[in-house]
Amino acid sequence: MNKLLSKSFAKTGIVLAFSAISVMANADAKQDLTDARQETQIWTTYALSPYLRAHDLKVHVHEGKAVLSGKVDEDVNKDLAKEIALGVDGIKSVDNQIVVESDYTPKATTTRGYGDVVDDITITAAVKSRLVWSKYSFMGAKVESKGGRVTLTGNVDSAEAKTAATRLANSTRGVVSVSNQLNVDGKPGATDTAKNAANDTSKAVKDVWITTKVKSNFFYSSNVSGSDIDVTTNAGIVTLKGKVSSGAERALAIELAENIRGVKSVNAKELVF
Repeated sequence: MNKLLSKSFAKTGIVLAFSAISVMANADAKQDLTDARQETQIWTTYALSPYLRAHDLKVHVHEGKAVLSGKVDEDVNKDLAKEIALGVDGIKSVDNQIVVESDYTPKATTTRGYGDVVDDITITAAVKSRLVWSKYSFMGAKVESKGGRVTLTGNVDSAEAKTAATRLANSTRGVVSVSNQLNVDGKPGATDTAKNAANDTSKAVKDVWITTKVKSNFFYSSNVSGSDIDVTTNAGIVTLKGKVSSGAERALAIELAENIRGVKSVNAKELVF
């Protein structure tokens, strides 16, 4: 009887031991996944930051503690790297071992980084959106961006639309230059058809849609501070209120609003500088 009990206890002990090992292994695997996720999140944010992407920074995370290493050229960039890491969910502390060297120059590279690719995708999407919202017809236009240099190709129905495309692209945040290779489609009646279509569409455009697109147009613009401008729309009439820094910014804000599809007129009496 004692031998049977001993064997039973032995088997139970073995089962419990294996269970404990399994639980510990699962816990370790879960922690490793969490560490990897946090490392990736921090590194991705560095890659997207225009201030940090060119620096060769390394990140190691273990149980909520992030260890940062590498070189930067300014103290402010070292502090930025730390704040980004602390902003990641689950990071409790940061050991910032990044070295600041005022004469440090990141290694030149001919390949485009992850952040550069994301920038160009964002710029392309922003320019495309602004063209779609426009009162002009850009159905036949294509947009490409590389290093902030935007190329417009395809067809438009008028010289006026081509000029407007250049202005919209040029004033988009992040755009360095614009190569407008759009061809003006000389088909008879093309301009009238586009205008009629735009007028028909504008009748169905709701005021809330117009307000949203005007605000978005300001947000994407590199020359207008949209956060200081209040936008309201009533029956297609857009009212702009607030402060701008100059007469040029005020004029551009009015133009951007006027070019949104469905806008009948713009009241900017209370938009001052």
